[in-house]
Amino acid sequence: MKTMKAQTGDIREATRAYEQWMRARIPVVESALIEKHRQMKDDAFLFFRGTYYRWAQLWPMVCRDLATAPKVLAIGDLHVGSFGTWRDPEGRLCWGIDDFDEAYPLPYTTDLVRLAASAKMMIDAQHLDMKSRRACESILEGYECTLREGGHPIVLAENETDLERLGIQALKSPPDFWEKLQQHPPVRQGQCPRDAKRAIEETLPRPDVRYKLVRRQAGLGSMGQPRFVAIAEWEGGCIAREAKAYLPSACVWVRHRGQDRTCYYQKLITAAKRSRDSYQKVIGKWIIRRLSPDSNPIELADLPARRDERLLLYAMAQETANAHLARPDARQRILRDLRGRPTNWLRRAAKAMAKNMKRDWKEYAGT
Repeated sequence: MKTMKAQTGDIREATRAYEQWMRARIPVVESALIEKHRQMKDDAFLFFRGTYYRWAQLWPMVCRDLATAPKVLAIGDLHVGSFGTWRDPEGRLCWGIDDFDEAYPLPYTTDLVRLAASAKMMIDAQHLDMKSRRACESILEGYECTLREGGHPIVLAENETDLERLGIQALKSPPDFWEKLQQHPPVRQGQCPRDAKRAIEETLPRPDVRYKLVRRQAGLGSMGQPRFVAIAEWEGGCIAREAKAYLPSACVWVRHRGQDRTCYYQKLITAAKRSRDSYQKVIGKWIIRRLSPDSNPIELADLPARRDERLLLYAMAQETANAHLARPDARQRILRDLRGRPTNWLRRAAKAMAKNMKRDWKEYAGT
């Protein structure tokens, strides 16, 4: 541990350095960062979600034997709270990963370990009722099966009857969604950058649609990044588009690759084997998304108590494979690599990373 700290510093040093790097790239909402720090101190899993930069530092050292695995366009900040629903161009309700902010070329193993580590932390906190060993088995089964199939887009109410056992179809759209969105603080004249407004307007039904702009903070990992939401009345109902400042993956910070301007977010959502939301895209320096009652993240706490948790993790791993298949040339190399690994590799790595992240949380919460 001393060697690791000598290389990376402690969690407080890492947080200060990362946020300094962040401020050099985007105009940070400082009040949101203060709130993020407060939430991170309150709960180990919230800390885990809010500190992908620390994971990116520690993972290559804690899991050295996994760092040479075949590379993919990795999701990066993957965990059991990274999933939600959206409508695809055909109007179908889809389910899958809804956050690609930390996308970066990495070994496929990092996403699987992070998903499994998040499951272990939820099991330890008694939010998942299963053994860590079984959780890892479900993740590996779902991932490998989907790789072999060549991808498995997850469309609800089509061929996904098994997903009813997850409880997702029992969820009801929040009745006060638009009321709550309208209550966010309005954006005063000149506060929203012109390029953000242009990016939003590109995705509206018509260029002359009149809209109201509000500020919004959401998630945890991206708190501090400016968000602007345009809300409009359109043909009998409300529509909304959000522009969030694009920040490169924390891996760019860890690896000191400040000249890397590649937008891995856009590359991944474009090439992944999934039925995507056509309103989700990167335009210039802004991530644009449609907001609606059907386009929302789904937290474990939102799901009914009666759910098949083994199937839930299996489906999360399926969607992880769908994302990794954005690089189809990696498929056979990953399958060969998986065959050569010991049966307990994922559980061992997830346990080690969860332990390190909890240790950092205790140190951070004590400040």
